[in-house]
Amino acid sequence: MTRRARLIAVLAIVIAGGTAVISSTQTWLDVTLNDGAADTLAVPGTAAVPVLAPLGLAALALGLALTITGRVLRYVFGVLAVAIGASLLALTWPVATELPVTAVASTVTEATGLSGTNAVAALVAEITATPWPWVTLVAAALLIAGGAFTLATAHTWRGSGRRYRTDTPAAGAPGTAGSRPHDAIDSWDDLSRGADPTA
Repeated sequence: MTRRARLIAVLAIVIAGGTAVISSTQTWLDVTLNDGAADTLAVPGTAAVPVLAPLGLAALALGLALTITGRVLRYVFGVLAVAIGASLLALTWPVATELPVTAVASTVTEATGLSGTNAVAALVAEITATPWPWVTLVAAALLIAGGAFTLATAHTWRGSGRRYRTDTPAAGAPGTAGSRPHDAIDSWDDLSRGADPTA
C-alpha cells in the first residue's frame, strides 16, 4: 500500500498538471461579434486564463519531483499542489460559469483593434463555452485531491533509495556495507571510488 500511495499521488498530480497544459492550448470560448462578420473568434485557454500554462507546468514538475524527494519536501510539495489546484479552480470557475467579457477581451482586441472592457462588451454579441473550462476544473480538483492525498500518506512512503544519496557513510556505520552483506551495488560503489572489489 505504501508504494501504491506514492504512485497514486504522483499520477494524480502529473495527470492534472498535464491536462492543464494541454487545456491551455485548446479553445475555451467562441465569441460572436455584432459587427456583421459570420465567423466566430476562438479564445484559447491561455487567453482566458493567462497563468494556466505556467500553473500546469509547475504541477507537472512538482509531481515528477515527488518521486525522489524526502519526507519534509513531500509535505511542502503537497501543500503547493493544493495551492496550485485551488488557484486553478478559482481562476477557471468564473470563466466556465459566467463567461465574462474579460476572458475574451485580449482575443477581441487582437482581432479588431478595439480595447477597453466597455468597448469590447459593446462589440460582443455572444460567448459560448467549449468543454475545456470544465475539463480544467476537473483537473484542478484532481490536483487538490493529489496534494491532500500526499499530505495524508507522505509519512508512509519509503525513502527514495540509495541511488539518490550523494554521501558516503563511514564503513561499519548502521545501514552500510559493514553491517550487512556486500552486494552488487556496493561493488559498483567500490569501483567508482577507485577500489578493487575483488581484492
